Amino acid sequence: LTYRYSIPNVESLRLRLYNITLFLKPIFAESSTFFPMAISFKSGVCFLQSPKPQIGFRHSSHPDSSLSFKRLTPMAALSTSSPTLGLADTFKELKKQGKVAFIPYITAGDPDLSTTAEALKVLDACGSDIIELGVPYSDPLADGPVIQAAATRSLERGMNLDSILDMLDKVVPQLSCPVSLFTYYNPILKRGLGKFMASIRDVGVQGLVVPDVPLEETEMLRKEALRNSIELVLLTTPTTPTERMKRIVEASEGFIYLVSSIGVTGARASVSGKVQSLLKDIKEATDKPVAVGFGISKPEHVKQIAGWGADGVIVGSAMVKLLGDAKSPTEGLKELESLTKSLKSALL
Repeated sequence: LTYRYSIPNVESLRLRLYNITLFLKPIFAESSTFFPMAISFKSGVCFLQSPKPQIGFRHSSHPDSSLSFKRLTPMAALSTSSPTLGLADTFKELKKQGKVAFIPYITAGDPDLSTTAEALKVLDACGSDIIELGVPYSDPLADGPVIQAAATRSLERGMNLDSILDMLDKVVPQLSCPVSLFTYYNPILKRGLGKFMASIRDVGVQGLVVPDVPLEETEMLRKEALRNSIELVLLTTPTTPTERMKRIVEASEGFIYLVSSIGVTGARASVSGKVQSLLKDIKEATDKPVAVGFGISKPEHVKQIAGWGADGVIVGSAMVKLLGDAKSPTEGLKELESLTKSLKSALL
């Protein structure tokens, strides 16, 4: 049997589930056979499905009988808290409060996946507004030596996309901020575009950054992202011509990723003064939020960029280096907490 309901909001969702439970309770009470169920949520629609009858129990805890709730989107997290906002909505809420988004980046699987899981929780607890999680890749063209080394270590330990998704499936429901994946195009193509988007959606990922795909080749990527409610963030750089920049910001979802300097990622002594004029140019072309990344590592960098009018600040290599250089995962997490708090405080 399949019951289909339109779910306009989370409160209606909870009410529907409660009513369904009341409806089914007397049926199970009168029957000696229990029907395991699965509840999923796609595009705001609730499907309650009952598979073929299985050998069950009468008010027992038989191991073959269970209620399964699969988390397909943030709306499917059945908790008393509000569902996690997406990227664009997060920026909207921060703008209402006159705040700038703090967006840290870490590499999945470095030093190991369990530490990554704990690091996500630390970053969230320290006030991160969005978290970028890098998928390790063997040829990370946009990344500097720190993140390249982290990706290499992670891959050498056998890290793969499935392991990362399994971890996110467990951790994302515990976070209060959205998670965006940073991945190169090859891992996406390897899995298949549609399957990849569905896979990251199903574990609660809200955003996606793919740095090695030019605007002209993003059409299918954007369509699949939109179909799966994933916000595809596009990048613009100091060397991007104005007309091209305008097309990029028009196509980008979630926010605009402004690369602060020419070259690869990595901490730098100072932030280029050109960022201020680049921000001005982008904001004249769009009202979408703009976050600045690449080369940002210190509280004074964060404060300076926020003062120039950025809506968000992205810090990556400094975070990755702490976790990679630490003598132990515990030490790395403590240092990560300290750095995150100091960077976040620069935005308060």
